[in-house]
Amino acid sequence: MNKPIRVAVTGAAGQICYSLLPRIAAGEVFGTSTPVILQLLEIPLDKAQAALRGVGMELDDCAFPLLQDIIPSDKPEVAFRDANWVLLIGSKPRGPGQERADLLKDNGKIFIAQGRAIDAVAAEDARIAVVGNPCNTNCLIAAAQAKRLPRERFTAMVRLDQNRAVTQLARKAGVAVSAVERLIVYGNHSPTMFPDFANATISGTPVPQVITDKAWLNDTFIPTVGKRGAAIIEARGLSSAFSAANALIDHVRALLTPGPTLHSLAVHSDGSYGFTPGVWAGVPVRTTSPGTYEVVKGLVHNEFAKAKISATNAELVGERDAVRELLA
Repeated sequence: MNKPIRVAVTGAAGQICYSLLPRIAAGEVFGTSTPVILQLLEIPLDKAQAALRGVGMELDDCAFPLLQDIIPSDKPEVAFRDANWVLLIGSKPRGPGQERADLLKDNGKIFIAQGRAIDAVAAEDARIAVVGNPCNTNCLIAAAQAKRLPRERFTAMVRLDQNRAVTQLARKAGVAVSAVERLIVYGNHSPTMFPDFANATISGTPVPQVITDKAWLNDTFIPTVGKRGAAIIEARGLSSAFSAANALIDHVRALLTPGPTLHSLAVHSDGSYGFTPGVWAGVPVRTTSPGTYEVVKGLVHNEFAKAKISATNAELVGERDAVRELLA
């Protein structure tokens, strides 16, 4: 057996974590030879802490062989201590009539505190994945607090958009999802994100040569992917949960698996693909060693794609500007 790893998870009593935590404990994320210690953070409200105790009880009752310990807490300094992976899932949802800028500032206060705690007490090899929305800018805020950990350790999740896009293309083409490759989501995890179908393939053939309905690709496929979260809320009355958990598992496993496969990751922009340096934007990456990636450059985009990427970049810049005072 490998040395145990410590995995800190926020929003641990929430719906996403209810699907996520058993799969981590079962070895689906870090492997069946790696014991885990789950360090679970929830807000310091009696109801939330009671729910967290219940989650811990259920994890105990599963008798997972790999689950060495469960550490519940309402304090980031406890939950993040010596953590090798920090999964920031909890965030404040938008309230009735609340503007996106207000939501950004409310969550900004949360992610400032968490970013500082991570930098102060997490393990030297800590990797941080942000899921709580608006995840790209929450990641920017958390990373801005880091003085010890490099910003490349902080990533945000656009893998859910990638998974949604792959499924839509596979359904349209009448193929298995495994036939769709090299689908990259650019930009923000929001309706402005751009799923780049032109550089994707189906069974090795460029998507536009398999799906020749250009109007469907431009006018149906892209907004369907971008608004999928809203459609799920309308259908079930709650936001995406197990699909988000599954996407986070894909996100982490992709980062742990070196190889030539391209996957979508929101990372600190170096200016590639027209994104403003310093924002966290979804781009194509390749994992070079466990936990380490490189941005894959050189993918060519037509004017339509460039316009879509420019629009999602503008949204990311607007979000950054809305929380600029939180980045000092």
